[in-house]
Amino acid sequence: QLTLLLQEPLSTVPASLSAYDLALSDDGTELVYTYDTRGERTGITSLMTDLRDADIRFRDLYTVQSSLEEIFVNLVRERR
Repeated sequence: QLTLLLQEPLSTVPASLSAYDLALSDDGTELVYTYDTRGERTGITSLMTDLRDADIRFRDLYTVQSSLEEIFVNLVRERR
């Protein structure tokens, strides 16, 4: 996951960014983009370009990688 800490809060994710399936925090200050690191393309470069085009600025960003345990638990949960 890539989390962007926004300079200005958003009330909703702009329609121009809907292809990224972004999650907006409750207070509108963070956008979270979940991507597959094993994929040929993560989409991060395109996302950054589209954020700039939408005039959305961020002050910081960080990434978190899921552990194998988290992945397994999520897969088991989905099958129920």
